[in-house]
Amino acid sequence: MSVKKILTEPNKLLRKVSKQVENVGDEERAIMDDMLDTMYDAPGIGLAAIQIGIPKRIIVMDIGRDENKKEPRCFVNPVIKNKNDEKAKYEEGCLSVPGQFAEIERPNTCEVEYLDYDGKKQLLKANGLLATCIQHEMDHLEGILFIDYLSKLKKSMIIKKLSKIKVNREIF
Repeated sequence: MSVKKILTEPNKLLRKVSKQVENVGDEERAIMDDMLDTMYDAPGIGLAAIQIGIPKRIIVMDIGRDENKKEPRCFVNPVIKNKNDEKAKYEEGCLSVPGQFAEIERPNTCEVEYLDYDGKKQLLKANGLLATCIQHEMDHLEGILFIDYLSKLKKSMIIKKLSKIKVNREIF
């Protein structure tokens, strides 16, 4: 288990569609362990494999509020089965879009079918922050970032800012 480097926007890999996982084995569990270590270290509440450069349909999250009691969740090949028409707004941020936050409106409940850490099929009915986090992380699997929901102007301003930060880091 180790902490990996998180890719930040702009990065072409973040815009790739992730590939299905054929089966959950030791390699996939090692990826999930690394993802959880990376997410906790960042710190964040969710992470998609593509954010550490692995284009597989794997996401991890922990929306628990207690730092001493971890409640990690792992989702392999997640598929949203149902979304509620009722929407909720949450201020979203992203480890791949550091320091940027925006209110994003998404369905407030959803059902997601997935394989868990052990490769067992699961169905989860999620609402509130958990539903938002699942949808946010699943967007990563399709090459979508939360800033894609913003106006073109806001999005381009954020990308310009992140590009400058990247260039400055590379210079120093």
